[in-house]
Amino acid sequence: MTTVTTQQHTRRNGSAPGRRSELAAFLRGRRARVTPADVGMAPGLRRRTPGLRREEVAQLSGVGVTWYTWLEQGRPINASPQVLDAVARTLRLDPPERAHLYELAGVACLPGRESDTVEVGDEVQGVIDALDPLPAVVYNARYDVLATNPGYRDLFGIPVMRGTRVRNALWSLFTAPEEECPVVHRSQELPLMAATLRSGYGRHAGEPAWESFIAALSEASPYFAKLWRSGDVVPPGSRVKTFRHWAVAGEIRMTSVSLTINGLPECRIVTYTPVDEESRELLAALRAHHRSAEDR
Repeated sequence: MTTVTTQQHTRRNGSAPGRRSELAAFLRGRRARVTPADVGMAPGLRRRTPGLRREEVAQLSGVGVTWYTWLEQGRPINASPQVLDAVARTLRLDPPERAHLYELAGVACLPGRESDTVEVGDEVQGVIDALDPLPAVVYNARYDVLATNPGYRDLFGIPVMRGTRVRNALWSLFTAPEEECPVVHRSQELPLMAATLRSGYGRHAGEPAWESFIAALSEASPYFAKLWRSGDVVPPGSRVKTFRHWAVAGEIRMTSVSLTINGLPECRIVTYTPVDEESRELLAALRAHHRSAEDR
């Protein structure tokens, strides 16, 4: 049985200001990307910002300018789902961004918070072991590595985690030298992972364990810090990813699929399946290499 202990999560004693600060930054960032032309307005003269003004967002959303200003400033005001929906429509938020807005505003009450102690029991470990040689891993919302099977350890080597005691996929990928990173298209994949992290962060903004992790990773990786400032949000989902490994010549193209786990809030099994015969053969060659190395 694998046990991972995390700091108890709570929304009391200072966590609300953290969410409000994130809410303010999120709204400003989304407002800046919507132009007057996007919403059928004339640009006007002396516009100092490329996006909408606060008063324009308020007008289009049918709310008071003062109320919206306070919302964007992160003041502790109440917001109904109907009003947030109107703001979301004006800012052209997609479903993940809308859910993120609700979480930050303290309106959405989604089930599934990380518990104080997350245990990956024998049943879940047995599931991912049965998937071998297909790589499989259990992540929480912060990409902490809770359990793996041999296929995952072959592909990532968990060598990406060498030199650090942090068992976290994001930390490993963002801090690894580019030539050692198992993910080929870093400029495509790492921004998606950072945006997926933010979709979970909305439920934990202000919590010390999350804030310290993000601060430490931002310091360790300027690239992550840049992506985090962008404010992008996407949910976990199925994607095709390309990997490389020094032990085999060629690129391994895999489809990743996320599966939720009943009884383990905010945790998911991620599996990787080869998309073509070449990738399947390379994965088999990688397994043979590791088995040979273990027998020595």
